[in-house]
Amino acid sequence: MSWFAALRDTARTGLTLDRALTDPKRAVRGAVAVALVLLPTLALAGPTPATSAAMGAFIAGTATFQRSFRPRASLAVAAGLALGTSTFLGYLAAGVAGLFPVLLAVWAFGAGLAWAIGPTAGVVAANTVSVMLVVVQLPVSALAALGHGLLCALGGVVQAAVITLWPIGSWTAQRDALADTYAELADYARRLRQDPTAHVDPAPFMTARHAAALTPWQDRHRPPELRGLRGLRGLAERIRPTLAALADPRVGAPAEGPERDRAREVLAASAEVMDALARAVRSGEAVRLPRSAPSLTLATPEEGVRLRGAARRSARRLGGLLRKAADALDRGDEETISTPVVGAGGALHKPPMFRMLPVALRMVQRQFQPRSAVFQHAVRLAGVVTVAYLLARLAGFHHGYWAPMTAAMVMRPDFAQTYSRGVARLAGTVVGVAVSTLVVQLAHPGEWVLAVLAVLCIGGAYLTLRTGYALMTVGISSYVVFLLGLQAGDPFTTAVERVGLTLLGGSVALVAYALFPTWQTARLGERLAEWLAAAGRYAGAVVACYEDPAAPRGRAVRSALLDSREARSELLQAMERADAEPGRHASGLPGLNRRQLDRARAAVGHLGRVAVLLEAHLPAADADPVPGTAEYAEELRLATALAGAALLTGRPVEFDAVREAQTRLEERLVQAPAGVQRDVVRAGTRLLGQALKDLERALRGREDVRGPEEARYREAVPAPEGPR
Repeated sequence: MSWFAALRDTARTGLTLDRALTDPKRAVRGAVAVALVLLPTLALAGPTPATSAAMGAFIAGTATFQRSFRPRASLAVAAGLALGTSTFLGYLAAGVAGLFPVLLAVWAFGAGLAWAIGPTAGVVAANTVSVMLVVVQLPVSALAALGHGLLCALGGVVQAAVITLWPIGSWTAQRDALADTYAELADYARRLRQDPTAHVDPAPFMTARHAAALTPWQDRHRPPELRGLRGLRGLAERIRPTLAALADPRVGAPAEGPERDRAREVLAASAEVMDALARAVRSGEAVRLPRSAPSLTLATPEEGVRLRGAARRSARRLGGLLRKAADALDRGDEETISTPVVGAGGALHKPPMFRMLPVALRMVQRQFQPRSAVFQHAVRLAGVVTVAYLLARLAGFHHGYWAPMTAAMVMRPDFAQTYSRGVARLAGTVVGVAVSTLVVQLAHPGEWVLAVLAVLCIGGAYLTLRTGYALMTVGISSYVVFLLGLQAGDPFTTAVERVGLTLLGGSVALVAYALFPTWQTARLGERLAEWLAAAGRYAGAVVACYEDPAAPRGRAVRSALLDSREARSELLQAMERADAEPGRHASGLPGLNRRQLDRARAAVGHLGRVAVLLEAHLPAADADPVPGTAEYAEELRLATALAGAALLTGRPVEFDAVREAQTRLEERLVQAPAGVQRDVVRAGTRLLGQALKDLERALRGREDVRGPEEARYREAVPAPEGPR
């Protein structure tokens, strides 16, 4: 994609508005919390302290609207404490000549590293930089700096108190996450009717897992109807491979004929039932199956064609799982829905906020390396904010903080978000500043009217959080203008400065990203290698279960599945971001072009899908073991790990050891007793071999990037023999 096309598309994305609003009650609640901080502080302490308190309440309220499954009150308190700390340090540094730019650079660097913890932490940390710039304008004493910091923290505490006393949709995020999982399964079942090899989207399953992890407080206070979130999520995890096994023509229903038509009917019925389950979970009401929904027992109808063999087994299992989920929601049977279906048992717990600090530090430490995208973003953010601040100061602007504030709010770790938000920020700020300044010039409102207008604007910003960043920025800019209008100064001159500084800060941010980019395209190869190794571990963990069916296996298979799912999700996200990037960049792997990477990705996807099919037919604890599968699984895990390393270093990818293990396994399968498990293993391992062969074929045309000395050495010295 050319630079012109990339900039055009990102600008269009940034200015696009959706017909969606935040819950009006939540928006009003956030604005009320700001008013409870702003108005009393204005009456008791005056405009300057009121500004600090109101900015703290505003940012703490913004944190509660982020996509997070923690209690919103704890998010508000944590944001308030971070804002108080940044404000206190900023005021202290402002009293020492030359120290504030240094503190600003260090704090911005830390805010960039906060993206290692998650998007919510990254957004809140960037907001602390903005607040530090807005409220820190004049040097004050240490005691006064402490007072301003406490006022910022007070804003977060008040937000938390209002949320606690006025709960609205406390469990909506958890409901939506689980409902999205069943909605995705319903869509997956419909896709399988037309494409038996379709893939399921991993994002809803990963989100549902995060939503199911509760803090001790949440575990004690969740409503009774949500006590089965873990059990229902476990049922969804079991439904996923069962759908794939039913639709696959090699281990399920035949590709054509009456049985395929019957399988399509079962998939259609399942999709309708899962849509009903999603609606029930989202609304909290009883399950209402549509009258047109066919019976869940289509696998064995009284009349017509019946499914046979493995397909019939999958259909019966699917019907049983759907009935369990429907009964659990309909009756609220706590024993049924709270008993873990997959894994070792027990609830998923996340530590309280105050215990997250060591975990967060370890996550940041892992990103503290030059090749890390988070580290590069932190360096870029620190440089951009500091440069914008110094340029504004050198230009002599009185309100120079608007330039670095804009840069801090615009910068994101990837190209698409940075440029789309940059355009939206520039447009929204110009409109917001112009409109609010016009109001001040024409109406000449007093302090209390300005305070009320600021509260109304922040309520509008909260309400349009889902509408679009440009429209939300209009509300935020107006809020800041009215809030700072409490200070003395010429409104028109101030407005002109703010618009010019916004353009300066946004331009510096966009130019800096163009000069020091973090291209996702260059990281696609690394993501593919990680997915290949993870998919091999998952497939190996599943195949090994056939050797000893009675052995505990839930934890090993589950852990490998989560690793594979996360690696695939990261690759898909990287590809989506890479498609929006300008220019042509290397794939990140030596000698590999984008076409080969896409073919290799399809082969790894086939490998993962076969593992899903094998998981759907895992033997019961009392089933006969299938000898040789453990040896094959170990060879598969080792070979895929070596292949991932070979991808990164430019060496040839080969799976001869897996093919040899396949030959030995086939010989032992001939002597094994006949049964469904033996047939599933034979078909599944052959499909795995085909996927590995496709991967070799996809990478066969890759250039040999080894040096001439290394190539001659490898040709002269044969590979060592022995166990692999």
